[in-house]
Amino acid sequence: MRVAVFTDSYRPYTSGVVRSIETFSEELLALGHQVYIFAPRYGQVHAREESVFRFYSVPSPTNPGYNIAIPISLRLKGTLKQLKVDIIHVHSPFMLGRLGARCARDLGLPLVFTYHTLYDQYAHYFPVARNLTRKMTQKLSTQFSNRCDMVLVPTWVIGEYIRGLGVRVPVTKLPTGIKIEDFRQGDPRWLRERYGIAAEEKVLLFVGRLGQEKNIDFLLRAYRQVLDGPRKTPVRLVLVGGGPETGNLKLLARALGIGERTVFTGPLAGRDVINCYAGADLFVFASVTETQGLVIGEAKAAGVPAVAVDAFGVAEMVSHGEDGFLTGLSEEAFAEKILLLLSDDELHRRMAAAARQNARELSAGVLADQLESLYRRLIEHPPYLSRVR
Repeated sequence: MRVAVFTDSYRPYTSGVVRSIETFSEELLALGHQVYIFAPRYGQVHAREESVFRFYSVPSPTNPGYNIAIPISLRLKGTLKQLKVDIIHVHSPFMLGRLGARCARDLGLPLVFTYHTLYDQYAHYFPVARNLTRKMTQKLSTQFSNRCDMVLVPTWVIGEYIRGLGVRVPVTKLPTGIKIEDFRQGDPRWLRERYGIAAEEKVLLFVGRLGQEKNIDFLLRAYRQVLDGPRKTPVRLVLVGGGPETGNLKLLARALGIGERTVFTGPLAGRDVINCYAGADLFVFASVTETQGLVIGEAKAAGVPAVAVDAFGVAEMVSHGEDGFLTGLSEEAFAEKILLLLSDDELHRRMAAAARQNARELSAGVLADQLESLYRRLIEHPPYLSRVR
């Protein structure tokens, strides 16, 4: 099969969407298929990339490091015909996603859309009319979904959510897969040696973008309560990633008196992120906007139990009481579960083992096989929308 992937975010930008595209593309290539990526151009990209087509783009005014593609190309349809594309898979309902949808319509190709993001939850990036922006975003993403032959969601809770918004086309659960073995080969000493963390200190780890939607101020306040806990356990919080809230979060950490106990690593290379998982005792995650929470799956693959806020896709990533804990949006309850896991070695050992076992459900190879089957079904039996576009 020949698959054309249209995405509004791609490397060198880092995100869960980018990791999903990269992981599935690598697995599909291993299965003998061809994947072509249509993505924004970044200034850092100079060398010619195999099977990647870049569009002129401009820097986002509200999201540093993110480029917005200009979805114009006079040669695109001719290129898709020349490549003999069988199916188009879009990863956004905006810009390049809409361009991909138009190409699917004009060429009569099946169109798949992965609903990676709760777009309406990101209205805070708009400086004005946020409520109106949220409603318009819901309407636009729902209308776009209904132009597709199939919508993929990483968790069923997101499937139910978009059904409630009015999505009527077939919806199928397909999480982003994880290369399990990669996360079992990290160096547990790297994190402590790199950042001067003592052997007796417990490590709480967060991996992700430092943006408002990740609710990291909640983590910092809960961490303050952990340090003030009755056992006075020596603990260090490590935040891996970069983003627009980095400066504000550093200020908050200092205001809470935890600045010296909090490590901001900034963006790290993939191997170093894996080493961070290997060196952590607990994974902590407070985002309430996740469609999946891929980083929780990565932590599980590394054998790291999680404490997370029970919201949207995260609720399906943590088996409460088995490989971690889910809490309400309460800093006290969150800190309490952290302290419980840090103080009970047997409970921690049991949850770590369960995390490794449960991570197998997210094997990248298994999920790529499922995606291959979905593609093949749509290609061999074109749905009604493909026939009438």
